[in-house]
Amino acid sequence: MKFNRLTPEEERVIVHGGTEAPFSGEYEGNFKPGIYACKRCGAELYRSEDKFDAHCGWPSFDDEISGAIRRLQDPDGVRTEIRCARCGAHLGHVFEGEGFTKKDVRHCVNSISLRFIQRGDSDERKD
Repeated sequence: MKFNRLTPEEERVIVHGGTEAPFSGEYEGNFKPGIYACKRCGAELYRSEDKFDAHCGWPSFDDEISGAIRRLQDPDGVRTEIRCARCGAHLGHVFEGEGFTKKDVRHCVNSISLRFIQRGDSDERKD
């Protein structure tokens, strides 16, 4: 599998399971129509229709593209980590029971783990 080249900060989060600072990511306030893809391998992960503002400092989604996300027990033993199902890139964590949306799920995702493809930008879809 071919991976995209990552900056040292992207590698810290995506490969080594780090977290970017809250309210620092480029997609936290983005609500344009499109798709959010894995920065490492290009797999489509989330649709903009499933994004909502949880006021937590990171992009939040209440659903994923079917089969795109893998859930794992976080090393802290409390949270559930989410990773790209295709390449294993660390995305963030998923929480249930918070009541933010009718689906009652929040995927809390690091912006640095994502690449946004705005609807209509088909020339940008190169994996």
